Amino acid sequence: MKNILLIVAFIVLISCNEDQKKYQYKIQEGSGLLTNGPLSIDLGELDSETIALFNGDEIVPFDVDPVAKKLWFIHNTDRTGDYTIKIQSAPSTVSKTYSAVKKDGDLVLKRDKSSLVGYRYGMHYPPKGVDSIFKKSGFIHPIITPKGDTLTRINPPDHWHHYGIWGPWTHTRIDTTRVDFWNLGDGQGTVLFKEFQSTTNGAVSAGFNAVQEHLDYKTHPQPQVALNENLQVKLWDLGREDRYMLDYTSTFTTPLEDGILFEAYRYGGGLGMRFTERWHKDNCQVLTSEGEDRLTADGTNAKWAIVSGASSDGKGTNGILFLSNPNNRMHPEPMRVWPIDGNGGRGDMFFEFCPIRHEEWQIEPNKTYELKYRMIVFEGTLSKEEAEAYWQSFAQPNQVQPIAN
Repeated sequence: MKNILLIVAFIVLISCNEDQKKYQYKIQEGSGLLTNGPLSIDLGELDSETIALFNGDEIVPFDVDPVAKKLWFIHNTDRTGDYTIKIQSAPSTVSKTYSAVKKDGDLVLKRDKSSLVGYRYGMHYPPKGVDSIFKKSGFIHPIITPKGDTLTRINPPDHWHHYGIWGPWTHTRIDTTRVDFWNLGDGQGTVLFKEFQSTTNGAVSAGFNAVQEHLDYKTHPQPQVALNENLQVKLWDLGREDRYMLDYTSTFTTPLEDGILFEAYRYGGGLGMRFTERWHKDNCQVLTSEGEDRLTADGTNAKWAIVSGASSDGKGTNGILFLSNPNNRMHPEPMRVWPIDGNGGRGDMFFEFCPIRHEEWQIEPNKTYELKYRMIVFEGTLSKEEAEAYWQSFAQPNQVQPIAN
């Protein structure tokens, strides 16, 4: 499928009233399947507080990134490809439909009054009677579908250390010492929330930027920080009631003088998710970009993977499309998919993009590393053609280019 080219005609039209200015843009569609999704416009020197965005006569909601000086909006394929920025005589009022709300140790990303994504920054303790060594902060739970089904699971009795969506590294070496940040019960290490750098609310998105520390407990008398991680999560509107988009970007560095080695292993880092206890071998499916399924996907590589299963009311399906960015290490990325006969034959669902599945990764001091993922949380079904279109949009984002008069 050819990429969609976003060509922007940047034409200043000055009307009889010289104070009125309009900046016109046009999306020129290429061939292939189009999907709703975020697009950006470089604002340059435009004052973001006095602009409005239109598609014909329709006012289009948008958010502004004041640092990058970009306007972000959701292109809906039901609209035309013509957009106009108009300069207003007074500051524009934008309704913030999406919000990031902190309460009792949870940051919740919401659409209107509906909670969709949670991030636990306060310390969470396992159920009464379970060793407190399994306590943790800095993980995503719950992921809730548009109709209200929770897809993530934390502290399952078979793996107390599983926490919704999270990405600790498993077999690592610091000098000659092996440290495991994943299996909390061994007491070797953990990943904990430190602080928020920012939270955002907007008309089409909400998100946060959190600092997480990967702590090595094998050093005495105090643990040492082995990795400093910056986790950026953003919830995006998709212009439809049955889907939303979630971006997950992990940027990390090591303060250790000799760095840290991530050994090759079937688990570790990337993006891991333990799914709801409702799903098992008889009602959960997997489809990857390479055509692999629940039986064959484990250990293979993919650009994207759809994990879906029965909805809680038993009347339909829902799920998540996972997208790996082509700039990620080892892309198309190796996966860990639990075998269908696992957990005593139940076949519970665990999925992970695992960039160290087949090859070790040496993390050097004074270098910055990044892994980028995107998720589409959906109700009903999502076709392989749609999955490919979403991946193409993520892999090669549409570019905004001014066209000279």
